[in-house]
This record gives sequence, structure tokens and C-alpha cells, in this order.
Amino acid sequence: MANTVLATRPPSAFNITQWWRKLRRRHVFLGISVFLLLLVAGTGILAPLIAPHDPHKGNLADQKLPPAWIGERTTTKTVVEFPEPGLSHRQISISRAQRIDPNAALGGEVQVILREGGNSRYLLGTDDLGRDILSRIIYGARISLIIAGVTLGIGGAIGTGLGLIAGYFGRLVDELLMRIVDIFLALPLVLVALVLVVAVGQSFFITTMVLVLFIWVRFARQIRGEVLQLKTMDYVSLAKVAGASTPRILFIHLFPGVINTLIVVATLQVSIVILVESTLSFLGAGVPPPTPAWGSMVADGRDFLADAWWISTMPGVAILLTVLSLNLFGDWLRDRLDPKLRQLN
Repeated sequence: MANTVLATRPPSAFNITQWWRKLRRRHVFLGISVFLLLLVAGTGILAPLIAPHDPHKGNLADQKLPPAWIGERTTTKTVVEFPEPGLSHRQISISRAQRIDPNAALGGEVQVILREGGNSRYLLGTDDLGRDILSRIIYGARISLIIAGVTLGIGGAIGTGLGLIAGYFGRLVDELLMRIVDIFLALPLVLVALVLVVAVGQSFFITTMVLVLFIWVRFARQIRGEVLQLKTMDYVSLAKVAGASTPRILFIHLFPGVINTLIVVATLQVSIVILVESTLSFLGAGVPPPTPAWGSMVADGRDFLADAWWISTMPGVAILLTVLSLNLFGDWLRDRLDPKLRQLN
């Protein structure tokens, strides 16, 4: 019987075109989310350079202008009275919300402008004070990035440290710290924020402190669960036998094992921080005006939804896209960093 020889195909060379097509098919939403996150981060960092207008200054003559792609609204009406002598078209438009040709005859039909069209100077329109919405959204991205960075930096450090301590020592220490976590999880965040604003005053510090109190418990609980598993590993037992001190075991042997979890939790919590900050600003307990925060911008336009919907809609869309992009990126990062999930893919 002749021996059968199995022919093996030599491994093909790396083809960047095929790799890019595969990546594009599998991670098209990831690419879009990363692009949007880079766009938000870039506009926030470079806000003074790319913002077309001052976000704090407005022109009442340009108040409630629609976005640039929206045209003017007109209607046909019959002239029943002449405009007051000496008034310009713009003054007539402001005083009567209509523009009537002064040369029109009584009883004649004229085109009346109910709402002016968009202006290329204001791509996303203006608010009720004539401030450029695009510029305020750009500066609002900076505020969101600063608050998210400070909150995650402080809250993440506190939560990670307490999670390491609770998971490593266990017993009474773990029980005490976890009950404190349960207390903070049971606190109504919005109510606490409103009480602090009434008692202390509205400020950037109060907003950040409320968010830190809200976010550190999520880090503590997640890190504590990871440490409970890691402290039973052989290398931790060997470190104890070798006489390693407790701080060395915590930060040299255990902390590197929770870095992946820490990165994923931080990424997913960014979107929650931005969403909660926007909610507090919307309720008047967040960043104080006239600082352009996305939540306060949505609140500014809630009284003008019928005739100037873009005042609330544009910052609302910015919040939606940013939070959705962060969630998509966080899910992908979790799949890549978690060995169990990576084996399933």
C-alpha cells in the first residue's frame, strides 16, 4: 500500500488589503465610534482654535437662527395695514415677527417671512441669546472631557485602592468596605446633588465631587471581585512565603492582574459620567452658567422646542453620539482584554 503524502500549503504572506477588508466588515461600527471619539477629543482640546465664535457672546439680532441648511418659512397674507413710517425691513420683522413690503397696496397679497433661513456663519444655528450653538458644543466637549478625566482619576484611584484592600484582607475589612459601597449605591444621586447645590452653591467642584461619590463604588466592587480570585494564585502565596510586605503584594503582584479590568471599567464609566453630568446640568445642579455644558444647553432650549428645536436637539445629538461611541468602544475593549471572551470569538 503506497504511502499517502498530505500536501500542505505554505502560509501565505500578509496581505494588507485582505486584512483591511476583514477588519472593515467586522469592526465597521468600532471604526465609526473611534472616529467620533477622536473627533470629540480633538474638538475639546483645540476648542479655542477651531470654534468659529465666542461661546459666551451672542448677538440678539441673530437670535434663534436655524441651522445653515434650513431655509426661511414664508406665507402669503393680505395687507390690512401699512407699516409704520421709517421702519426698516429688519425692524418690522423684529417688532411683528413678519416682513411686509412697505410699497404693497392695501388689500394686496404679499409674501410674509415667518422665520428667517439659516446663515452660513452659524452652521448649527443660534440659541435664544444669539450665541453660536456649534461653538458652544465644541467648548461643551472640553467641559465633558475635563469632568470625566478628573472624576475617573480621583474616583478610579479611590475605588481601586479600596477594592484591593477589601479583596485582599477579606473578613471584617471586606464586610465593612462593602457595606459602605452598598450605602453609596443606595444614595439618590440627583437628590444629593440638588441638596449640595442649595447648601453650598453651584460650582464645578460640587459637580465633580458628586460624580466622584457616584463612580468610585463601581471601581471598588469590580476590583474587589478580581482580587478575591487573584489572591488564591500560587505566585501570591509564594510572595507571602518570601516575606513580601502587604503593600508590595497589593501593588506589585495583585494590581497588574487587575489592570485590564480597570481599563475596561474606566472606559465604560466615561459614558456614564458624561450622561450623569449632562443630567445634573439639565436640572440646574451641574456646571454653572454661562459655561457651555451639553446638559445645560439642552435645558436652555426646552422652552423653544416648537419654533427653535435645534437649540436642544444639537447638543442632545452630541451627547447621544458620544455615549454610544464610548459604549461600543468599551464593549470591544472588554472582548479584547478578557481572555474568556477572546476565546469565544
